[in-house]
Amino acid sequence: MYGIVDCDNCYVSCERVFRPDLNGQPVVVLSNNDGCVVARSNEAKRMGIKAGMPFFQLQQLYPNQKIAVFSSNYELYGELTGRVVEIIRQEAPSYFRYSIDECFVYWQGFEGTDLKQWGEDLYKRIRRSVGMPVSIGIAPTKTLAKMASHFAKKYPGYRHCCLIDSDEKRRKALKLYPVKDVWGIGRRYAARLDALGVKTAYDFARHHGDWVQATFKNIVIYRIWQELNGIDAMPNEEMAKKKSICTSRSFDGMVSDLGTLRTHVSNYAARCAEKLRAQGTAASIVSVFLNTNAFREDLPQYWNFCEKRLTVPTNSSIEIVKAAAEALKQIYKPGYQYKKAGVILMSIGPNSPMQLDLFDYNAEQFQKMKRLDAVIDRINKVNGSETIVLGSQQYTQKGGKGKADVFANAIRHDFRSKNPTTRWSDIIRLK
Repeated sequence: MYGIVDCDNCYVSCERVFRPDLNGQPVVVLSNNDGCVVARSNEAKRMGIKAGMPFFQLQQLYPNQKIAVFSSNYELYGELTGRVVEIIRQEAPSYFRYSIDECFVYWQGFEGTDLKQWGEDLYKRIRRSVGMPVSIGIAPTKTLAKMASHFAKKYPGYRHCCLIDSDEKRRKALKLYPVKDVWGIGRRYAARLDALGVKTAYDFARHHGDWVQATFKNIVIYRIWQELNGIDAMPNEEMAKKKSICTSRSFDGMVSDLGTLRTHVSNYAARCAEKLRAQGTAASIVSVFLNTNAFREDLPQYWNFCEKRLTVPTNSSIEIVKAAAEALKQIYKPGYQYKKAGVILMSIGPNSPMQLDLFDYNAEQFQKMKRLDAVIDRINKVNGSETIVLGSQQYTQKGGKGKADVFANAIRHDFRSKNPTTRWSDIIRLK
């Protein structure tokens, strides 16, 4: 049996942990640079606030409404969800973290365990110890567990834990679940299924497997069909490790010079490299994209993309930042006002064993880079993200003489909350 523990309205719930006065009030969390709404409380959803709504539009549509607004604070969210995962680690026989707010649990050889009671007890402990509300779904497959967590979140009668442990419960759940909401289906396949008269997960599951394979010719869709029919088909390794990694941001204002763009891209590339090392993988392709603001019709428009294929896969920050800078240099054109850039790592595989370059391999240099990254990761983990960065990641002072300023986050966050659990300067003061 599989279980999934999903933090309810994760970003909003994290903000409410240290602001209990906001319970029952509409709360929204904004994207990077305070651009648009990325998370909403249930109260905000009932008001009609949509995900992706631009912040300026939110201000125009709800001018006199009392809405608590927060900038994204990933340091806080990562720390609190890490506490949730630590409790899961203590309580579950086996687990793996799927995303910042979701964690899968796996039982084997625990047939006598009352899983429904286990889920309810886990919810109580997380709520009491961390202050985060969670929804727990338990079922024979990961896809059904995701579906069960949706019911646990939607219907209070489940007491935050929904268990699908029989064919009767499975069929009932499938009939109530729209196929477009099934984990992994996506909008494109949902539209095809809808055109074929498949409206619910049950409609899809009752088709024959041969029809699914012949119609879609996609192994992922076929595995979803198997999972909906109670067959465990999603490999844990494929879920836990990403096949591509992307870091991108919209700038606070417009950027036109190559130097500033290179600094932004270097930061994105370094963060991608950190994610690679965290999951024990390496990438063979480093891609960079760059675009202007499509909403500024009064300005000339430009978009481009470039990828660099590496001879030897790597997760070294220095190597990946260097490749990203080269790609950026190829697509940059002066005379444009750029609004967004991003770095995408592709062709990702295990970092060991690795096929090395026979003609350009320096064992000493390779080990040196590996040790350097390990030291930087350890220091940044202990002392805070980006305590140590590469020189290319530093922003230069405006109006200065080219001196590198202390590394600072160039992302706009006017409504950012404090970090009382990770920064001494933000520690809670009691009256």
